Amino acid sequence: LERTLAWLLSALILYLPANLLPVISTRGVGGAQDSTILDGVLGFWRSGDWDLAALIFTASVMVPAAKFAGLGWLLWSVRAGRPRGARARGHLYRCLEIIGYWSMLDVVVVALSTALLQFADLGSAQPRPGIVFFCAVVVTTMLSARSFDPRLIWDAAGHA
Repeated sequence: LERTLAWLLSALILYLPANLLPVISTRGVGGAQDSTILDGVLGFWRSGDWDLAALIFTASVMVPAAKFAGLGWLLWSVRAGRPRGARARGHLYRCLEIIGYWSMLDVVVVALSTALLQFADLGSAQPRPGIVFFCAVVVTTMLSARSFDPRLIWDAAGHA
């Protein structure tokens, strides 16, 4: 439990700079601009790409927040020895493992944007420190989920 909590707290700490620092810098005909994750979401939204904005918001903001809440709940429930809801917590754990990989979508978008703009004669793009922090958030939440032993859910429920 301590290892899982340590990874989770690390992810929470890294989440702030991941969202506050720019993840990409673009330079084109309209000038240069640094963008955070939310700047990118708003940019796609304003340009009419609502589906892409929603997808990036979900993968980059909602999924990490859901993982923080879910892992926090699992840690608390095991620590408190909650006897009820073990089956639901087991499903939650499996869902958290599955959705963790979707957070990498933002990293892929930055990588593709950077690559595509490098080939265009009209602009360029460079990754910025925020994307490193975001990658670290994804990795630490995945390590947190991986370090959690789901058998503890059943032990806490008295089904050992």
